[in-house]
Amino acid sequence: MKRDAAIWRYALPMEAGVVLREQRLRYRDGVIVRMRDGEREGWGEIAPLPGFSRESLDEAINAAIRWLTTWCQGGLPANCMLPSAAFGLSCALAEVAETLPLKGNYHSAILCTGDPDELLIRLAQQPYCIGKVKVGLYEPVRDGMMVNYLLEALPTLQLRLDANRSWTLDKARQFARHVDPTLRNRIAFLEEPCHTPEASCQFAKESAIAIAWDESVREAGFQPQAAPGVNALIIKPTLIGSIAEVEHIIAVARQQGLAAVMSSSLESSLGLTQLARLAQWLTPEVVPGLDTLELMTHQLQRPWPGSSQPLKTVDDLECLWHG
Repeated sequence: MKRDAAIWRYALPMEAGVVLREQRLRYRDGVIVRMRDGEREGWGEIAPLPGFSRESLDEAINAAIRWLTTWCQGGLPANCMLPSAAFGLSCALAEVAETLPLKGNYHSAILCTGDPDELLIRLAQQPYCIGKVKVGLYEPVRDGMMVNYLLEALPTLQLRLDANRSWTLDKARQFARHVDPTLRNRIAFLEEPCHTPEASCQFAKESAIAIAWDESVREAGFQPQAAPGVNALIIKPTLIGSIAEVEHIIAVARQQGLAAVMSSSLESSLGLTQLARLAQWLTPEVVPGLDTLELMTHQLQRPWPGSSQPLKTVDDLECLWHG
C-alpha cells in the first residue's frame, strides 16, 4: 500500500477584539495535514498559539515535513518534540489507524463575552449551564462585579474563570472581595489567578475559590498532585503534545482525584471537532471548553455541528508540501 501526505497553510481572520498576552490576534495561522495509507485517510491541524506555544509555525511545519517524509517512506518516526506538530500528526495518524473514536462531545462551557443580557439568554438555553469568563484583562474589581452579577442572575450557573497568571496576590484578593462568599461555591475553578503557583494556592486557601492548573501543566517537571483548593487540570493538546501524552497526563490527574478539562487553543473547526472527540473518549464526565469557533470568521475543512459559519476547504488553500 502506498503512503502519501500533504500540508496546506491557512490564515483565518479573527473577529475584532481577540487579545492574547496583550497582543491583538488578527489572523489564526496554521496548517492542515492529510495522511493517506492506501484507502485510509487521516487529517490533523498544526497551529501553535502565539504567546503560549514555545515553537513558531515555521518550526512546526519543518518538523512535520521531516516526520511525514519518514512516514511516507514506510517508517514510523519517533514522536515529534514540538507539541503542536505532535498533536496534529497524532490526530491524523489516529484517523488513519481508526483509533480516534468518531463520537464527540459537542457541548461546551459557553465563552462569556458580549452583551450581558444576550449572554444570559444563551446560557439559560444550554443543556449544561456552564460558562467561562476571562478575567485579568481589566481591573480585578470590575471582574469580580461581573462574575458576581452572572452568578446572581442565573442560580443554576457554574462558572469557570481564567486569569492566565495575571494578578498579584493582592489583586486576586481584590477580585474575591467583590464576589459574594455565598456564591463562590458555584465557581468551578479559577485558572492560575496569580503570577506564581504558590500565590495561587494561597489565594485558594484564603478565598475558598477553587483553582485549576493551566500554564503549569506545560512546564518542565510538572506532576499532577492533589492539593488543598486545587481541583482541575486544563488540557490543551496543541500546547501539550501527542494524543499519547494527553492520555498519560489525564490518567495521572485521575489518580490524584483531579478533573481534566479538554480545552481549545483557538483551533479551527477541524481541530475543535477532534478535541470534541478526544473529550468524549478521554474525559466523558467533564464538559469541555471548546466555545471558540465564533472568534473566527470561517470554519475549516470539517464543520462544527450546528454552526452556520461559511466553510473553507483545502481546495481554497495553498498546498505547501506533498510527499
